[in-house]
Amino acid sequence: MSDHQTQDTLEPEETEAPESSQGESAQEAEERQVEHAQPEDAQPEDQQDDAAEESTEAEGGGPADEGDIAADYLEELLDIVDLDGDLDIEVRGERTFISIVADEGGDELDDLVGRKGEVLDALQELTRLAVLTATGSRTRLVLDVAGHREQRQSQLKKLADDAVAEVRKHGNVVHMEPMSAYERKIVHDFVAEEGLVSESEGEGKRRHVVVSAG
Repeated sequence: MSDHQTQDTLEPEETEAPESSQGESAQEAEERQVEHAQPEDAQPEDQQDDAAEESTEAEGGGPADEGDIAADYLEELLDIVDLDGDLDIEVRGERTFISIVADEGGDELDDLVGRKGEVLDALQELTRLAVLTATGSRTRLVLDVAGHREQRQSQLKKLADDAVAEVRKHGNVVHMEPMSAYERKIVHDFVAEEGLVSESEGEGKRRHVVVSAG
């Protein structure tokens, strides 16, 4: 029903996330590792600790292999729920990006996104689990459906710009809305480009980015 293709592009290599620590779920542990990619000299101390731990992940079969495994899993899922969609696979450095695109640009895939992307995030975690089961190694692949994450990135840029403007104008510390680890990382990158400081606070679904002048 679905077809997929792999496209290799050259981007800076990213390190893998470590195994979860005792007393912390795998998803929470990964969220604490994935969200920061700034140079260490621009990070708060807790972000530097996160970056230092990222190199402890065991090597797997490689992005191309995990992309094929994930695509097979997603194709079977689309068959089960009787939805049509094409699968595109792109490898950037050591990270795999998979997109499910509606055959004719319709909205039949919206149910796979859900409110605020919650269904998409859950589906991404299930896909990562399928890769873990097949390879024995965790993956940080990113799943998108119907361009949701691309659209959301534009929204996050606007939210980050507003927070930066507030800090510069009033000197306030700005607490942004709760976000997933993937979205927090995007915001951290935007804030770093503006020369301000950001860090994450809160636990679970309340975890959010805090922006300040440093």
